[in-house]
Amino acid sequence: MSTAEDFKLGAVIITMGNRPAELNALIESVRLQEGPEVELAVVGNGAPLPPLPAGVRSVELPENLGIPGGRNVGIELFGPDGREVDAILFLDDDGCLPRKDSAKLLREAFTADPELGIVSFRIADPDTGVTQRRHVPRLRASDALRSSRVTTFLGGASAVRTAVFPQAGQLPGEFFYAHEETDLAWRAVDAGWSIDYRADIVLHHPTTSPARHATYFHNVARNRVWLARRNLPGPLLPLYPGVWLLLTLARRPSGEAFKAWMGGFRAGWSEPCGPRRPMKWRTVWRLTRLGRPPVI
Repeated sequence: MSTAEDFKLGAVIITMGNRPAELNALIESVRLQEGPEVELAVVGNGAPLPPLPAGVRSVELPENLGIPGGRNVGIELFGPDGREVDAILFLDDDGCLPRKDSAKLLREAFTADPELGIVSFRIADPDTGVTQRRHVPRLRASDALRSSRVTTFLGGASAVRTAVFPQAGQLPGEFFYAHEETDLAWRAVDAGWSIDYRADIVLHHPTTSPARHATYFHNVARNRVWLARRNLPGPLLPLYPGVWLLLTLARRPSGEAFKAWMGGFRAGWSEPCGPRRPMKWRTVWRLTRLGRPPVI
């Protein structure tokens, strides 16, 4: 029987090449982890890479494939579906692992629970220690220090067992940015895997607004419709985007933001979203029992 020490970890970092100091600090924090070495892979997502330490796997892509597309390329740097390692960490290039036992905790978690497919870390501001509510992947998000089983995960602060990919597929490259994690999470749960939010595994990351991305409102709306079209049983397909339309109206966005959101919402229904694979009804019930039915 394999032990936690035998469990091999890799880490994928995608970068636009514009944060070399932060990237180097992140790489150093990964290399300082206790226990067996965490293999590193860095993807230049349409940008040249700065000099990297010896032994780091790397590739420079000629164009920006978006966050899920870039991470999928990083997975393949560890062989088909990442099979050269047992789990892959996905880390934002301006993040940092403040504790040296994060890799150790991950090895122990995956080894102790063979059905654990994905672990979502707690993101905390390095200066204040505050975790934004949106970074706790559950509806009851007031207590960021409480670990729990969840239904999705945080893309830039997570680890995925590589055995998940052959069954659930990799991240949906079509999404480019926004909700690609939920797409993979739903498919992983449908394949029988579990997802944990671990408050004791921390990634330091500066507090930011998701709306800093120019295409944020468009992609959020489009990709929510795509989530439904790709994953939900027929009777639920209109409910998920419908609920989010009502929630968006209730939040009273600015005219410019709402215009972009509605453009994305329309694109979600008219543009191709990749293969459709509706989840089983027992998966719907499992997500509901975990506190987040797939209509919100």
